[in-house]
Formats: sequence, C-alpha cells, structure tokens
Amino acid sequence: MTSPKSRIVTTERPVQVRVVKVKKSDKGDFYKRQMAWELRDLAEVDAKDASKENPEFDLHFEKVYRWVASSTAEKNSFISCIWKLNQRYLRKKVEFVNVSSQLLEESVPSGENQSVAGGDEDALDDYQELNAREEQDIEGMMEVCEYAISNAEAFAEKLSRELQVLDGANIQSIMASEKQVNILMQLLDEALSEVDTIEGKLSSYEEMLQSVKEQMDQISQSNRLIQISNTNNGKLLDEIQFLVNYMDLSKGHIRALQDGDLSSPKGIEACINASEALLQCMNVALRPGHEKLMAVKQQQHLFTELRDTFARRLTNHLNNVFVHQGHDQSSTLSQHTAELTLPKHSPLHRDLLRYAKLMEWLKNTQREKYDGLSRTYVDYMTRLYEREIKDFFEVAKIKMAGTTKEGKGNKFATLPRKESALKQETESLHGSSGKLTGSTSSLNKLAVQGSSSRRSQSSSLLDMGNMSASDLDVADRTKFDKIFEQVLSELEPLCLAEQDFISKFFKLQQHPTLAQVNYMKDMVRLMMNKIFQSIETELNSLIALGDKIDSFHSLYMLVKMSHHVWTAQNVDPASYLSTTLGNVLVTVKRNFDKCITTCSPTSSTPWASPWRNSM
Repeated sequence: MTSPKSRIVTTERPVQVRVVKVKKSDKGDFYKRQMAWELRDLAEVDAKDASKENPEFDLHFEKVYRWVASSTAEKNSFISCIWKLNQRYLRKKVEFVNVSSQLLEESVPSGENQSVAGGDEDALDDYQELNAREEQDIEGMMEVCEYAISNAEAFAEKLSRELQVLDGANIQSIMASEKQVNILMQLLDEALSEVDTIEGKLSSYEEMLQSVKEQMDQISQSNRLIQISNTNNGKLLDEIQFLVNYMDLSKGHIRALQDGDLSSPKGIEACINASEALLQCMNVALRPGHEKLMAVKQQQHLFTELRDTFARRLTNHLNNVFVHQGHDQSSTLSQHTAELTLPKHSPLHRDLLRYAKLMEWLKNTQREKYDGLSRTYVDYMTRLYEREIKDFFEVAKIKMAGTTKEGKGNKFATLPRKESALKQETESLHGSSGKLTGSTSSLNKLAVQGSSSRRSQSSSLLDMGNMSASDLDVADRTKFDKIFEQVLSELEPLCLAEQDFISKFFKLQQHPTLAQVNYMKDMVRLMMNKIFQSIETELNSLIALGDKIDSFHSLYMLVKMSHHVWTAQNVDPASYLSTTLGNVLVTVKRNFDKCITTCSPTSSTPWASPWRNSM
C-alpha cells in the first residue's frame, strides 16, 4: 500500500497509543486525519531487508499494510519509535522481523529502558484519562493553532505561556477575594465543629443501639431457650402420658390379682379383666430410652411379681378344683354301677370353662405352669375315667354273661334246631341292623364268602342244622346287640364332650397357621390317648367276651361298630373317638372273618337261603 506524502506517529495518554494516517491539505500547511489504528492491534513490523537499504516496510494490523518511506533513515526512525512504544506500553508484544539488532540497540541507550519504564509507570498512575469534552476542546485548540501538529514544541510553549497567564490571573483573583476566603474558612471551621458534634451524637446513638442490639439478642436467645424448654416439656409430657396410659395398673386390678376370689363368678370375671390388663401392660412396646427410667423398671418389677403371684394362685386353685371334682365324681360311681350308664361330666366342664380365659393367659405368660396344670388334669382325669370305664365295662360284661344263663342248657351244645327258629333269628338280626351304613364292604365280603362256602360244601364249626332252637335263643342275641349298642352310645358322647372341653379349656382350637393346626391336633390327641387309654383295651376285652359267648355276635358287633365309626368320621376324621373305634373295628372285622371262614353254611342245608337273604 502506497503511503501519502506524510506519515506521523502520535500518542495519547494514559495508554492509548495509536498510529494515525494524515494527509497534508493542498490549500495550506495543516493535515487532516484519514485513518487510525490502535498500537495494541499491531502484530508485526516487517522491515523487508535488514542488510540493504530499502524504504519499504509492512505493518500487520487486521491485515497487512505496505508503506514506503521517503528515505531509509525516516523508515528506521519510524521503526525505532514503534519499538520504543512497544517496549514502554505493550510489554514487547509487537514482533519485529527483518530489523537489524543494531538499530534496536541504538534506539535505547543503556539504563534508559528501566528509567523510562519506572517514570512512565509513576506518571501513568497519576494520570487521568481525558473525557470527551476535554478531547473536543483540545481538538478545537489544535485546529485554531495550525502549527500544533507540525511544530509541537512551539505549540507547547504557547500553551505554557497561556497557562502561566491564567495562573497569575487566578492568584490575583484569589488574593482579591481573601475576605470571602476568610469567611469561607470560618464557615468551614464551624462546619467541622458541627460535624464533630454530630459525630459525637452519632457515636452515643451507636452505643445505645449496640446496647439495644445486645439486649434484643439476649431476649431472642431467652425466647429461643423458652421455646426449646416448652418443646421439651411437651415431649416429656407426651412420654409421661404414654407411660401412664399403657403401664399403669389400677388398684382394683392389683387387688384382684393378689386376693381375688377364684371361686365366685364375679371374682373370676374380675381376675380375667385384671389378668388381661396386666398382660397388656407387660407387652407394651416401650420407646427407646424408657427401659432406663427407674419408674419403668419398678413398674416392670411390680408386673412380674403380680404375674408370678397370680399364676401361682391360679395354679393352686385349679389343682384343688381338679382334686375335689375327682373325689366328687368318685363318690357318684356307685349310683351308676347298677345301670349300664357312664357318669356325666358336664357340670365339671361347665365349672372349669369359666377359667378358660385365665388358662389362655397362663399359656401366654407362664408356659411351664400351664404345662404342669395340663399334666395334673390329665393325671386326675385318667384315674377317674379309668375307674368309671372299668366299672362300666364290668356291668356290661355281667349283663352279657347274664343273657346266657337264662338259656336252656349249654349254648355251645350241638342239638337239632328247627328251621322256623333259625328263620326267626335271622329275621330278628335283619330287623335290628337297620343302621348298616358304612359296613357295606364287610357284608359284601360276607356274601362272597357265603357263596364260596356253599360251592365248597364246607361244614360250619357250629352246625346250625343240628342245633336246637331252645339252646341258642334269638332273644339272647338281640339282648346282646342292645347291650353292645348301649356301650357304644355311652362312650361316644363321653369322648366327644371331653375332647371338646380339652380344646376349649386349654385353648387348643386356635390355629392361625398350618403348623399350629397340626400341633394343636397332636396335643389334643395325646391328652385324649392318655385320659382314655383303657377304652380300647376294655372294648377289645368286651368283644372277646361276646365272641366267646357266641361267634355269631361278631356280625352284630361289626354292624354296630361300622355305623359308629362312620358317624365319628363324619364329625371329625382325626378325632380320638374315630381313631379308637377304627382300631377296634379292625379287631371286630377279623373276628367276623374268622367266623365266616369257620361257620360258612352249605347250600344243602334247608336254612341256607334265609341266612343268605338275611346277610
């Protein structure tokens, strides 16, 4: 880029250094500004050739500008000026290319760089940047003075002279207005005094405000502490209310647990309520930290003592009840010996069921005493039922044996028997076995075995054709059937009532889970097996006696046992009665099978058809 006739470098303070391109006016000796660049935007100065004299050089701003100086000396002078400004204001930011190091060294004498830098930095710190108005005034002044740009020294001297004239005029004006100055100074002194007074008042006010602030802080702290105290008192009241509501046992309950009457209905009801309240107090879920309170420890100790005391009283009382009831029942056995009946225990069950809730409480709190009480009851009732059942079966055996004594002659004699008597007996058997439900399989087997016996033409152990109607009367067998039915009818309600009582009294009917269901059933079965351990033995003995008296009795017993087993299984298949009668039924079935095997009638006998029809 070719330059105009003239180029200059100007600087403005504080740090605004620009490269300005001016053009000399054709009409006069003044210059006009055409373009300006910030020196900080200058990236590189390229002198083209450091070894040869060449007036051309390049300045790299936003783009490369090519310049041609009027001479090499002018070019070197301009580059040297740029280098000094770079050293002073731009911290050596501009890069100089193809410039001889000798030129740069000559541009700055030894020590000048440090002194200039230091002085300029101090001057820059005190220098204030011109505002827009000041710049306009300076530009206007420079336009009035045409030589301001071409001859800066003359312009500076002129400005200095005018400044001295103005300073003198200013001093004379100040001297002339000394009176006003004195008045102004006096006013300033008064203002300063007033300021001191105001500052003193402000200081006192500040001290007062500081005191008020401290008092307010104390009040705020006190309010905060009061609020915390109220919150803590509320929480403490809630905890105390919780403990009072859930761990306080009334005096009436305490008296009922210590001295309550366990024999009267009102006393039992009071003891039940007191025991439930005690269990609720003992099972309350304490919150963290409650167990460390002395009052809670004392209350828990009181609950433990009340529990142990009442459990001991209840256990002793029920033991006495078991003993007395056992003696009372034993005294009434003589009343039932003449009749084929078993004593009823419903009054005992009714009296003991009043203690069922207390037994449940004992089961939940003192399991050892509960188990001991269960064993005591089983022991007493085992001895009681053993005597009753033994006497009952003795009466039944006597009555069975008595039926044979009324017959004529030996019932096992092999005398001729009329066909009409045998027909009457079979019809009587058929009429007395109207409840044959449940024994169909046994009777079917009997019919099959009877038909095979007819085919095999085997002889019976008791030859019915040779028996006499007077030797083995149908009435005896009918009476035996009634006696056996009476025995089973007495045993069935007795066992069911006792099992139902055990389940209710010892709380063995509650079974929330399957595992507990099996456990409860096992417990009931074990207790029933021990209490009625003599029933199965006595029944087998009675069956053996009946079979010994007349082997044909096995048919009657099979019909009755089948019916009672079927009835018991419909009520509860896993009950003790169903299991026991099922075991006895197996024995009866074996005796019946034996009778069928040994006493099968032949088809040639004249009474075979009626006998088969009876089956």
